[in-house]
This record gives sequence, C-alpha cells and structure tokens, in this order.
Amino acid sequence: MKTYDLIQPGFCYTQGMANYVKEPFRIKMVEPLMATTREERERYLKEAHYNLFALRSEWVSIDLLTDSGTGAMSSAQWAAMMQGDESYAGAAGYYKLEEAVQDIFNYQYMQPVHQGRAAEKVLFPIFLKPGMVSLSNMHFDTTRGHVTLAGAEAVDLVCEEARMTGTYAPFKGNMDLERLKDYLAKAAAKVGVIIMTLTNNSAGGQPVSLANLKAVSEIAKEYKIPLVIDAARFAENAYFIKQREPEYKDASIKKIVRACFQLADCFTMSAKKDAIVNMGGLIGIREDRELFEKVKINTVPMEGFITYGGLAGRDLEALAIGLYEGIDPNFLHYRIAQVEYLGEGLKEIGIPIQYPCGGHAIFVDARELLPHIPYYEFPAQALALELYLESGIRSCDVGSYMLDLDPETGEQLEAEMEFTRLCLPRRVYTQAHLDEIIRAFAKIKEKAEQIKGYKIIEQAPVLRHFTAKLEPIK
Repeated sequence: MKTYDLIQPGFCYTQGMANYVKEPFRIKMVEPLMATTREERERYLKEAHYNLFALRSEWVSIDLLTDSGTGAMSSAQWAAMMQGDESYAGAAGYYKLEEAVQDIFNYQYMQPVHQGRAAEKVLFPIFLKPGMVSLSNMHFDTTRGHVTLAGAEAVDLVCEEARMTGTYAPFKGNMDLERLKDYLAKAAAKVGVIIMTLTNNSAGGQPVSLANLKAVSEIAKEYKIPLVIDAARFAENAYFIKQREPEYKDASIKKIVRACFQLADCFTMSAKKDAIVNMGGLIGIREDRELFEKVKINTVPMEGFITYGGLAGRDLEALAIGLYEGIDPNFLHYRIAQVEYLGEGLKEIGIPIQYPCGGHAIFVDARELLPHIPYYEFPAQALALELYLESGIRSCDVGSYMLDLDPETGEQLEAEMEFTRLCLPRRVYTQAHLDEIIRAFAKIKEKAEQIKGYKIIEQAPVLRHFTAKLEPIK
C-alpha cells in the first residue's frame, strides 16, 4: 500500500504536533472549483510555457500561488465597502485609515498606495541612488526588483539558522547581526537603507524576534541609516513573538506591533496580506515630516492624489477594518495553526520543509527532495510544476528561478535556498483542501527521481519569474 492511500479526506495528524483548529468564522459565500484531468493540465502548462503565473485561474483547483490579495474579506469589510466615499480628495475612508494606522502602529503619518510594490516604488528612490546598497534580513522579489530599478544593490544578511531547513530555531528570519556589523564597518557610506522583512518571506515565512529587531535598530541609529520594515505580514510576526519570546507572552498583539514599529523610521506594506484586502498598500512614517512630504511628492504622479493613493474609496474602508481583523488573536491562532497542520502533515510523509512552519506558507525544500536537479535547472520550479500536473494545485518557486540574472555578468545566480512555496490564502481553504495537498505530495514523493528540470527560453531583465517562458529539459 502506498503512503498516499492512507491519506483520506478529513485525516487528522494526531501523531504530529498539529491538530486542525476550527475556523473562527462561518462561511456565507462559496465559489466553485474546477476539476481538470492530467491530460488537460499538461496542455494548459504547455500553453502557459511552464510558467504558473500564466495559468488561467479557472484551470486551478487549489490555488497556493500567493496569499497576496487572495484572502476572503469579512461581512464587516463588505458592508463598509458599500459606504465607500468615492470623492477624489478628502474621502472619509482616508481619515478612518489614518486613525487605524495611528492607533495600531503609533505612526504619525501614512500614505495609502495601491499595493506593496507601489509603496516600494514611491519610497525607495528617496533613500537609494545608483551605486548604493540596501541591506536586509532578506529582500523579497519585488523589494529586490525596486532596489535594482533604483540603481542600487540588494544584499541579504539572513541568520545562519535559516539555511538549516530541517533544524528547529524559533526565529529563522533574523538578521545576522555580526555580518551586518562587518558590512557596515567596511562600507557604511554606500548603504542607503536597512530593510527588515517581517515575517521573512524568502527564508520560509520565518519570524524575526523583537530582540533582533532592537539590535538592528541600534546599529542603524549608530550609522544614521534609515530602518524600514517590510510589514506585509506584521501581525503574523507579532503572534510568533508572543508565542516564542517569553518576555512578551502576556502582551497583546497590538502592544507587540507598537513595540516593533517604534524601532523603525518607516514601513512599506502590502495590505493584501495581513490586512486581508484584495487590493491596497501603505507607507507609514513614524515622525519624520520631511520624509512624509517627499513621499507625497512621489505619490501624486505615480499613484494618484494623496488621500486615495491609487485606491477606490471602498478599498480604503475595507483596509481600515482589515488592519484590526488581522491582529485579532483568535484569527491569528487559527491562521498559524492551519499552516502548521499542513506542514506537520507533509513532514509525516517525509516531505522536507523549512522547519518550524512559517506564518503564511509552507516552504518545501526542493533541493533536498530533488537533489538530482541542479540549481540552474530550477528544482523548486520543477516541483511546483509537478504539483500542478499531479493534482491541479498551483504554487510557486522561491529559489534560483525567482532570482534575476547577475546584472554584471549575466550569469544565473544560485539562491541560498530552493523552496517551493505553498501559500495559504486567509479564510479560504478548509481541512479537506489541506489533506488533498498532502495526498498530492505523497504521490510526488514516490516518483521524485523521475522529475526533470527546466530551462528558460525567454525572460525580462527584472522580476523575470512573473513572465518568463520555460521548457522542460529532455
């Protein structure tokens, strides 16, 4: 009997660490999922040139491509959208959002934008000029892209524990403080900004400790370098701090959020994650009025007038509510437990993952599962494609395929980690869906040695993985 024959719908992984936590909500609306055959999926992938971003969503059964903008909004958010003030300037939703940011983050100024990469587009050119450097615990894809577009270099200084995927460490998203100090001691004059990504997406959705963030803040102040938080998953990071840093076990999520953000000068946020909206982003500035004025100057030509920032009034209303729903402890308990359930289930059938489980996704170690595929044949992308072929589940590569070519040499870069990312949209999938994902991986594991690599036949110079065309290596 095969491993996957034992995995039936509703199977509960009681032998592992995680049991499924019931949803803290009722479902009031449903959307049908399409069933496809393997022959159809083979044709769809070929038509998409083996790029999962090019697939039509109707060809996907369970969509784990991203948790960005794919969550289910609440009845309170939908009700607020009906009251959206669509005035071009001074809409009511802007001021509700401003109050929410000031209350949750204790930041004096905020600027809405249409999504996270827009926040980076507006903010980063203020700090980065050609020839400069951005330091981070890890830049994610769009962050790295906007650093590059500003003519600067993105340097990752994640802690060593992040590379030991099978070994438990509570805060694998941390900055390597010694490497940070060494870099600044040698080249501080070139560094335009330090970015802390919370949680650390490229490292596996791993959290950053408040102690580590404090240390980075002190170093940044010593060298007078602006410290920016990439706040896409700020609430999940605060939840992990509450669970894993004893000093904060009795603190509220909002208190932890405030403690984190008082250590930075500003933040960028894709609100499509922890604020649970389908579209929206933010720039927050703690107290620097001069910086806020520069942000407003960039916003008007790039995004729109400052009180809507590329968003409809109804989006501002939903975002103001979503920021509070995202820090609700009952929601966060369910959210993190759901990810753990999937991760523990995969571990039990022998699938290597970044451990412990991250906050928004499971990161499967494709380098370990497919050791016969070299980095330049993109093992994480190959695994993601095989998962779709097997069961219609869409995921994505966070590995060498996601990295653009070296801008100086034109050579393929090797990622520090080769992950296939399984992103869980918020308030969307149930236990039966997660069991189906585990079952699919059990089947893949049985034939892992037969999976082939891929080569790129067409690519853009920046953020290539969104639009590149590939073909299988025969």
